[in-house]
Amino acid sequence: MSQARDHGGDHWPMRPFRDRVAGPGASARRRTAAQLAVGTPVLPVLIVSVIVLVVLVGGAGMIWLPLLAAGPALAATTSGPREVLGVGLLAVMLGATLGLQDGVTGRELAAVLSAPVAVTLASGLASALRGRRERVLAAVRSVAEAAQHALLKPVPATVGPFEVAVRYSAAAAEARIGGDLYALVPTPYGVRLIVGDVRGKGLPAVSTAALVLGVFREAAYDEPDLLAVVGRIERSLSRNLGSDDFVTAVVAGYSQAGHLEVVNCGHAPPLLVRESGSVVAVEPTHPTPPLGLRALSGEAPSLQVLPFADGDQLLLYTDGVTEARNHGREFYPLAEGLARHVCDEPGRTLTALHDELLAHVGGRLHDDAALLLLRKPALSEPASDAGRGSGSRSVPSRSRSAAEGAPGGASPAAEVVQAADVVKTEDSLDGRCDGGRRSGAFVAGARP
Repeated sequence: MSQARDHGGDHWPMRPFRDRVAGPGASARRRTAAQLAVGTPVLPVLIVSVIVLVVLVGGAGMIWLPLLAAGPALAATTSGPREVLGVGLLAVMLGATLGLQDGVTGRELAAVLSAPVAVTLASGLASALRGRRERVLAAVRSVAEAAQHALLKPVPATVGPFEVAVRYSAAAAEARIGGDLYALVPTPYGVRLIVGDVRGKGLPAVSTAALVLGVFREAAYDEPDLLAVVGRIERSLSRNLGSDDFVTAVVAGYSQAGHLEVVNCGHAPPLLVRESGSVVAVEPTHPTPPLGLRALSGEAPSLQVLPFADGDQLLLYTDGVTEARNHGREFYPLAEGLARHVCDEPGRTLTALHDELLAHVGGRLHDDAALLLLRKPALSEPASDAGRGSGSRSVPSRSRSAAEGAPGGASPAAEVVQAADVVKTEDSLDGRCDGGRRSGAFVAGARP
């Protein structure tokens, strides 16, 4: 963002200089011409002009005059009511002029021009309704974006001893929010986090996600035991969900230095990246049903303790990532992609993974997808300017194209990004994050 502002600022001093050379009159004329060019429906006017030219050159009389209605009809798809009425008025005036030149009687001319008049009025009404729907959609999008910020609160770049990066993409780009959930909070009992996926879609899934996150944030501060946090969420869901509803989730906590506690409730196994670069799938030792279904199975969740040393990373994700298919119906190989792109910067790793995921599915995700990457930096690494612990702040990640200065487009799907921007020496970046890649092996299905 700062690079874009600095780059754009280099061009601003040139405009006042050109205005002084050309004079204030020329500047006003340029502004007026620009406003007319933006507000003028060029293609509808061009169609009307072509029809008039055909009538003049071909001498076909009034046969082509009803086609003048195509101008205002086309203008209704892209322009406002005033532009539509303007094109319609132009078409009627030109049609009346051509008819009078050919000696057409007033009654016949009125009958011929009734079609352009009727189409102009109908097109003006359609344009007004379209503009109203666009304003309503813009308001709905702003409300959805506000709800997304309230539900999925921005994750700081550093939380406690960890560097964090999060990327969330809703399948419905217009809604910008879905049933996937994540949260990471520092508590008196250490850093705790959750990544989950609500069964179903739409507003019911969003409501359930809000319920889970609210209970988690409250219980994470109150309960010293991670299993007690999961129990609080389970009891809340059992009172508020239907019999067929459930939530898959991974709840993790870092209460003891060097060890990470994980409770997997029917969710996809996290991926643990060792300092050496190997990627290990953390399969649960005792599989536990999803949240909300404990009463049906009678199985209590189990706590799994993992060694988590300096330089290790943990990737949590939802099934929208691993179940994304390409045109050949092949799933996205997340573990292999993580082994290719992992580096010492979580934000850069997730950017590379997300770009590869979109390329795999052809540019559009069909399910909500969430990625949360946690990294414990070594003590010898320089601290980020973003700060540590309570003094941290959220730093939005940049796409790879923006970082390299190349032009980049917005993703089809609306996205939520918070990532760490860690300051490193040039030698460290060259050795550990060359092109977002790092040498390492993927151990399929292995246990840490």
